[in-house]
Amino acid sequence: MWQYEKKLQYPVNIKTPDPRLAKIIISQLGGPDGELAASLRYLNQRYAMPYPELKGILTDIGTEE
Repeated sequence: MWQYEKKLQYPVNIKTPDPRLAKIIISQLGGPDGELAASLRYLNQRYAMPYPELKGILTDIGTEE
C-alpha cells in the first residue's frame, strides 16, 4: 500500500507577489515556446516517423519534456 501526500519538496513563502515575473514563468511553461508545446511537437512527430527505433526516442524526449 502507498500513501499520497500532496506537499512541496521545498516550502514556498511569497511575501510580495510580482505579476510581471509570474507572466514570464507562465509563458515559459504553457506558452507557444514553452515546455508543453515542445513536448507535444515531439509526440506529434513520433507518429510520422518511419523508423521504429527513432519513434521510441521521440516518445522518450516528448515524455521527458
